[in-house]
Amino acid sequence: MIQSPSISDKLIVHGLKPSYQRKRIYEYLENNRQHPTVDTVFKDLSKSLPTLSKTTVYNTVKLFAEKGILSIIVIEGNELRIDPFNHSHGHFKCIKCGMLSDVEIDLSKLSVGISTKFKVNEYHAYFKGYCERCAD
Repeated sequence: MIQSPSISDKLIVHGLKPSYQRKRIYEYLENNRQHPTVDTVFKDLSKSLPTLSKTTVYNTVKLFAEKGILSIIVIEGNELRIDPFNHSHGHFKCIKCGMLSDVEIDLSKLSVGISTKFKVNEYHAYFKGYCERCAD
């Protein structure tokens, strides 16, 4: 039987010391893939980690992004969301309920007016509208 790597192992592979708070933040993000904000992570985890600070959550998320564990996406100005999926994809935000979800984009079928002189390494696509629940 193949055993999946522990959270500590995943952090070590990325060159990070697996402190208790880092492991808990990583675990939270693995289990909550709805693009939470730092505030949301802090509020949810501080219930069981009373010594956790919002600054620690912010710094940990920033460090995880620098190490390629996750991405930080900017939605509408200064709204930062945590994206645990570190592959190229787009996002859809419901303008009524605020739900944010992933959207897979097939670049081979997308016509974009980018010069062939450029090599695209990364893209960001953001759609707004009404989710299935709010469209009625």
